[in-house]
Amino acid sequence: MNTESLKVIDIGHSGNTPDDAISILEMTVSNCSYENKIKVVKVITGHGSGRMRDIVRQWCKEQEGRFKGVIFGENYDMFNREAVRMRGECLYPNDIDYGKNNSAVTYIWLR
Repeated sequence: MNTESLKVIDIGHSGNTPDDAISILEMTVSNCSYENKIKVVKVITGHGSGRMRDIVRQWCKEQEGRFKGVIFGENYDMFNREAVRMRGECLYPNDIDYGKNNSAVTYIWLR
């Protein structure tokens, strides 16, 4: 993933309600899909109580079939085939969360 193919959104530290956060996520994903330049949306949900993470991951589950993949930060490492394929396609070798078992991020791999 070069910086042109990765979009980072931080909805966990913005003070948004869960509904507002999901609206921002939906708008970001839809715009990125439409423009067809961004390949991955990295969603930062923060650690906190885990509520925002759960809401984002439930939303991703409800979108089944819309994305090439959804990779949870705690699974984003060299042992996850989908993560390796995503990184290879997107040419992004320097993501600071790779291999860090960071449950505060979720990667949405767009079609």
